[in-house]
Amino acid sequence: MAIPDKARAEHWLRHVSYYRLSAYWLPFEHPKGNPGQRFLPGTSFDTVTALYDFDRRLRLVVLDAIERIEVAVRGSWAYELAQRFGPHGYLDARLYYHPGKYQENLVRLTKDVANSPETYIDHYRRTYDTPAMPPVWMVAEMMSFGQLSRWYALLGDRALRNAIARPLGLPEAVLVPLLKHLSTIRNSCAHHARLWNRGFLLRMRVPSKPAALLNTLEPPAAHAPAQLYNALVLIVYLLRQVDPTSVWRDELTTLLNQHPTSDLCAMGFPSGWDARPLWR
Repeated sequence: MAIPDKARAEHWLRHVSYYRLSAYWLPFEHPKGNPGQRFLPGTSFDTVTALYDFDRRLRLVVLDAIERIEVAVRGSWAYELAQRFGPHGYLDARLYYHPGKYQENLVRLTKDVANSPETYIDHYRRTYDTPAMPPVWMVAEMMSFGQLSRWYALLGDRALRNAIARPLGLPEAVLVPLLKHLSTIRNSCAHHARLWNRGFLLRMRVPSKPAALLNTLEPPAAHAPAQLYNALVLIVYLLRQVDPTSVWRDELTTLLNQHPTSDLCAMGFPSGWDARPLWR
């Protein structure tokens, strides 16, 4: 590996760490056991750090989009449950198809409410004795994205799940696994984990319509971890539903065009991706 500036390289290794940075030069290594040089010809430390910086900016852009999607799901979930069952109807065990999982979710949520430092939760605790749990619109605001996706997925009424999914423009059969998938991506972003060439074991379901969405997606490999491309396509689609004025797609494509090696295959991008409907 070429190291044009050794002092700069030492600074990176000190403040980022050898182990963390090594994940970004791994694609430039020959396969293990290969005789000769460790790195492919032309590999530079500057390219590695540029790739690291690209990944950092990618996480911030993706996290920004998932935040808007998460807020929209929180609102739809709380609205439908409050309208149909009242402020505390979400606590009715009969709404959920698996009593054991419902109890697990409730125990976790009860503990989070008890330990919450949020002002509005503290106000509720000091003002009301019964019911002990706050109304649905309050707990929706304090739930993690993963917790929200579990409460939503556990609803036994498919029509209710579809009503919650409707403002996002997808059927519940697609939205349920997608939210779990996006929650994993969101956690990777929030905890500063590598994103650009990561494979995700928790897969999403590819929708069959609308046509523009289907024709932008890439058929997933049958038995391989999910790559980032399809998730980015679904994020573009969802943002169109919840924020039609969003310019997030353009922000993302600007960043993609700044990829240090211009090779997006590690994220699952197909050849000619930018000519597909949702990218145009």
